[in-house]
Amino acid sequence: MQINPLNTPAKSSMSTTDNTDFPVILASASPRRRQLLDQLGISFSIHPASVNEQIPMQLPPLDHVIFLAKQKALAASADIRNMGDREQAFWVLAADTLVVLDGQLLGKPRTPTEAKKMLNQLQGRSHEVVTGVCLLTFPEGRQEVVSDSTQVTFRPLSPATIARYVATGEPMDKAGAYGIQGLGATLVEAIHGDFYTVMGLPVRLVADLFARCGRPLWPEL
Repeated sequence: MQINPLNTPAKSSMSTTDNTDFPVILASASPRRRQLLDQLGISFSIHPASVNEQIPMQLPPLDHVIFLAKQKALAASADIRNMGDREQAFWVLAADTLVVLDGQLLGKPRTPTEAKKMLNQLQGRSHEVVTGVCLLTFPEGRQEVVSDSTQVTFRPLSPATIARYVATGEPMDKAGAYGIQGLGATLVEAIHGDFYTVMGLPVRLVADLFARCGRPLWPEL
């Protein structure tokens, strides 16, 4: 899906960055990331990036998500430059989220059976959710990256509960086969860390990246 990345901003309920004189592009089709970026008052357009998520190296989880976030930002940037004015300034924001259990990376399940298997592994235990974020500025070519980790503990779940949850369809586009902002919240016993990291976009770190690149989300006093 491509949504006119240089000319059609997503509407925001706030106007803290409406004075930005160049486009901001979200390199993701995730409705959750769009919701969180709206929450920050950032006017943006959407241009999902497709990348090969099988990286050719062994990386720690936090480095893994940073690598993929950077690849998504670079892919979206290349697409946008090919579609429009190569000299037009824009920023691209990309993110990647994974669930980590006993050192094993859990991405999005490919089938309901795989979703059930993931949830059975997670039930009654604690795991880490890691999210990497990349902000790329063009034409400067500046890349600012950050990552975060949050611990999530699941309640014990019966096979019937897991089957009913998977039948809702919610797990199928979520890392670790659950959505913390939806019905998946009922599976969770405790969270230690940033809730928004689990949702897929730690908003406090996005604010830091924008400020680092000279565009704070609210004016200096």
